[in-house]
Amino acid sequence: MLNRWVVMPTCLPLVLRRCHTCTAERFRVNGKFRVNANHKLIDAWLLALCTGCGETTKLAILERVNVRSVRPELLDRMHDNDPVLAGELLQDPVVRRRNRIALDWDRAWRLDTGGSDHLDREKVDVSVRFVARIPVRPVRLIAEGCGLSRAEVERLIVEGKLVSAVRLTGKLSGDFTFTLKR
Repeated sequence: MLNRWVVMPTCLPLVLRRCHTCTAERFRVNGKFRVNANHKLIDAWLLALCTGCGETTKLAILERVNVRSVRPELLDRMHDNDPVLAGELLQDPVVRRRNRIALDWDRAWRLDTGGSDHLDREKVDVSVRFVARIPVRPVRLIAEGCGLSRAEVERLIVEGKLVSAVRLTGKLSGDFTFTLKR
């Protein structure tokens, strides 16, 4: 029987970027946008607050774009300060590269295993699905989901009792499956 685990965000991640005022390195995004139009051109920013001093920084979403080329529903979502849109835009590699930011997902996600009935079986097949691109170590997910220590999970990998088609060391942000034999 295949168990399905889901890694899902619980809140928006922190933005890693140096503050120009207090040199803190984390910003909190709450889903607020600023949109400014100048004749036929439009700019849009996602606002973020420094966790150290509260200073606001703007993350560029649209820069000097013709108003007619922007989808009306996107503009409506920005005007409504849609936090779901903020999360989608933060995960966009183009937005992250343009603003030279990284994301800190610590304490911003949770693992839903669907219960603990799989813990007592000899063989467990698990499919892990990511709702968002959250970089997490598979060893940490497996340890948390199976009630094991990370060292024990690493030992099971070395012994060949924990196998997967993907490399379980390092970080993953995409779906994968694994089999655990006890």
